[in-house]
Amino acid sequence: MKNRQARILAINGGSSSIKFGVFESGPHPQCVFSGSIDRIGRAGTRFRAGDPDQHQLADEAVDAPDHAVAAKLLIGWLTERFAESDLTAIGHRLVHGGPDYLGEQLIDDRLLTAVRRIIPFDPEHLPAEIQLIEIFAEKFPGVPQVACFDTAFHHRMPTVAKMLPIPRRYWEKGIRRYGFHGISYAFLIEELGRRAGANVAGGRVILAHLGNGASITALHAGKPVDTSMGFTPTGGFPMGTRSGDLDPGVLTYLSRSEELSGNDLGRMLNFQSGLLGISETSGDMGDLLDNETSDSRSAEAIEMFCYRVRQWIGAFTAALGGLDVLVFSGGIGENSGVVRARICEGLGFLGVTIDPEANAAGCGVISYASGSVNVQVIPTDEERMIATLVCRTLGCD
Repeated sequence: MKNRQARILAINGGSSSIKFGVFESGPHPQCVFSGSIDRIGRAGTRFRAGDPDQHQLADEAVDAPDHAVAAKLLIGWLTERFAESDLTAIGHRLVHGGPDYLGEQLIDDRLLTAVRRIIPFDPEHLPAEIQLIEIFAEKFPGVPQVACFDTAFHHRMPTVAKMLPIPRRYWEKGIRRYGFHGISYAFLIEELGRRAGANVAGGRVILAHLGNGASITALHAGKPVDTSMGFTPTGGFPMGTRSGDLDPGVLTYLSRSEELSGNDLGRMLNFQSGLLGISETSGDMGDLLDNETSDSRSAEAIEMFCYRVRQWIGAFTAALGGLDVLVFSGGIGENSGVVRARICEGLGFLGVTIDPEANAAGCGVISYASGSVNVQVIPTDEERMIATLVCRTLGCD
């Protein structure tokens, strides 16, 4: 049955997935239902959806060889559940905004032309995200669409944190450190304020978004100070299939010795490296944890991940001049108490001590009350944040 009520549709397109949420329009959007189409273009593509009360609305295998087919499947499912006239706006996550887009923008032809020009900045994400915008515009031609850029959150970082140590002329071409997962970080810092108060959220905070793509961000007084990802989402510490930061000499050596092209290197760094590259079996942390006692490669991949994250936390604590709050989020950060514990094991000198029972139970606060650093687990909600940003942009009431 189609309920006549203003709706915001949030679209979160990834390299092989589309996450979505439908929200009641307003300054504090409330979720009506949400879901995802995962493994697009791969075997085992699946469509799932549910409501906020955990009632399952869909869970089925689908044939979606690309984002265009997946989007049309999603549109068909959505239009069975509410009237097209009820759709107030559509918000899209765009991973990269380049040097010009420092906040949310109403989408028009001029913006799309500008985003197409920066596809070389992020060829793994932007083409599919632009395609999603075009498909939804064709289906809902009168509905405003808003671009929410993952890079926008970090634009207030100090210049020294954004600069790359290469000839200065490349800064003018937009070659700099941008940072990503910004929509997630915007949600997390607001949620931290709701849970712990503005004073806590305004302190020296490190947010760790740990998933298949992973990064951390340091904030002080609610403003970003630094972040681990750089010019692209490949930077930072090792992830599911991404390398993270490398000695650039490795790339020039491989280019010469194995005659790898730029495209070859891009595929290796984004899809064959990280946890998958080290383990040679899987980039999924759950798989690696299951295998670590029987496979030394899996154990080394886990150890490397935790070690590198711990390094970045230490470095960012130095950048902040101390640490008041550490927040874990993302698929690994929210769900793996083992990984959280191993990351925190070497951080006692910073005042990070966690309660093993609270951590194993996945409690919201996993640190001892007597500890000097408040350690929390906060589930992120990028789709809700997209809906919130859309409402702020369009003045929804």
